Amino acid sequence: MEPLKSNESNNNSELKNARLNNGSSPLKPSAAFIGASWMTLIIGMTSYCIGLYNSDMAYNEKGYYFTILLFGLFSVISVQKSVRDRLEGIPVTDLYYSISWFSTIASIVLLIIGLWNANLLLSEKGFFGMSFVLGLFSALAVQKNTRDLKQFESSAI
Repeated sequence: MEPLKSNESNNNSELKNARLNNGSSPLKPSAAFIGASWMTLIIGMTSYCIGLYNSDMAYNEKGYYFTILLFGLFSVISVQKSVRDRLEGIPVTDLYYSISWFSTIASIVLLIIGLWNANLLLSEKGFFGMSFVLGLFSALAVQKNTRDLKQFESSAI
């Protein structure tokens, strides 16, 4: 069994060779897209948390919704990473790939079930749903930009 470091260098060299043979190189994400991604992540998470703080829910309910936010953010980043790894030929087990998708879907379903049964106004339910989706989508974009930027910097070397 080879050490992990040599596998990474083999994968990186194979990726660089594929780019050279393909005639394409990774594109650097624009500063505007990076900034917009971070801003939407901050706006989504902050508005969700402010909504929780200002709600008339019990602390255990607030904790439930906050945990769902953290669980959802982590799971979508995990999905993005595993999908991207597979596209780049980096081995990802089917178990991890499946768990990533399951946890993403579970976080969304748990939020829907929680909001369905919550004693909130319909506008409040919509607010929590939209800020949650904004946070998940922007977490994907931030992860993508981070990975693209890292890949661009390593290919420039």
